[in-house]
Amino acid sequence: MAELYELSMLLGDLEEQLVTCMRCGMCQAVCPLYAETGRETDVARGKIVLLEHLSRELLKEPEAVKQRLENCLLCGSCAAACPSGVKVLDLFLKARAIINGYLGLPPAKKAVFRQIMTRPALFNRLISIASRFQGVFTRPAGEILGASCARFESALLQDRHFMPLARIPWHAKMPETDEPAGPDKTKVAFYPGCLVDKVFPDVAKSSFKALRHHGVKIYMPANQACCGIPALSSGDRKAFMQMVRCNLELFADKDFQYLLTPCATCTATIKEIWPMMGQYFPPEEQEKITALAAKTMDITQFIADKYVLQRKYDDSVDKGGVKVTYHDPCHLKKSLNVHVQPRTLIRVNPAYTFVEMDEADRCCGMGGSFGLQHYDLSKKVGNRKRQNIYQSGAEVVSTACPACMLQLIDLLSQSHAGIRVKHAVQIYAQGLG
Repeated sequence: MAELYELSMLLGDLEEQLVTCMRCGMCQAVCPLYAETGRETDVARGKIVLLEHLSRELLKEPEAVKQRLENCLLCGSCAAACPSGVKVLDLFLKARAIINGYLGLPPAKKAVFRQIMTRPALFNRLISIASRFQGVFTRPAGEILGASCARFESALLQDRHFMPLARIPWHAKMPETDEPAGPDKTKVAFYPGCLVDKVFPDVAKSSFKALRHHGVKIYMPANQACCGIPALSSGDRKAFMQMVRCNLELFADKDFQYLLTPCATCTATIKEIWPMMGQYFPPEEQEKITALAAKTMDITQFIADKYVLQRKYDDSVDKGGVKVTYHDPCHLKKSLNVHVQPRTLIRVNPAYTFVEMDEADRCCGMGGSFGLQHYDLSKKVGNRKRQNIYQSGAEVVSTACPACMLQLIDLLSQSHAGIRVKHAVQIYAQGLG
């Protein structure tokens, strides 16, 4: 009965937000998924029409409603272009929670979210075991990017090229730290996120190097939980709330000025999605969520705004360095309006010459779990990004999101392009000597 009451509250909240859509079609013009499928149901406008009749459709065709809602990259392109300011991501995330609350999650997915990812120490142990045995099921796919592919035919992995789990994750290299504040009293909390911790630990290493170069002291507690966006985007509000609470215990009321993360998705989740879902937490936890969200910042924004001069660069001058271009993560530019800062960090390194690619802020097609469930579509969207990278003439493509890095590595490794993929903070830290 309690769950039905919560679902009715979610449904009522959803209905209040739907009235702002004017059906203007601006979302259609910018939707990367619609560009590939041409289906109106893949556009925000089409999904909103569906949501207006959600209570009725749930009873008639619940699985069809679920499928349409999940056929979305959650890139935020529609929200960024909406003249009415419709909070599309909020709508879709809440709608997924409603439909999955009604249908229930598949047992395997529920077990992963609720029994493993809400218990960080267990999650870390299982990933550590998996990293030792991954060679049984995978094989190297190329030396330049370090990607792997499936050794045997796999419905999940298909023909994708992916980064293997790190031999030593960041939490094993740096279990925890709590440094006293320096002379200028600048102290930050560091939240690497799951992918940086377990797949790209060098991004965390570069982040520490850059922060310590500028005398910033770091607080990083052990056993950090996932930010919760995989669970919430799958409709599991209960697991999401558990993950948020795990992190609140570690970070709320601690002595630091900023919470920094090198993951665009984690930054946007903590800064925007946590407060959006805050209404479902008790008042005391709502206050902690609001306070932590206000402190949260992408690491490229923090370093660029606080320590690197914002000066103009003439990109028409070839410095003779390695040519590098930049891909804007959707959640960083479209959700948080952070796009100048990562480019600034890249340009500071004299060993690189920056070149802008066409459609730098167009979605790469990853979309988190969308890339797993709809790989063919994800790849089609990504091919346009790959072509733009080629045409830029760059030898390196940089970004500020580990999920985007996974997608770019897959696209470029399969084509044997010889183009490397780096996080913007890696390029910046490399220039520090």
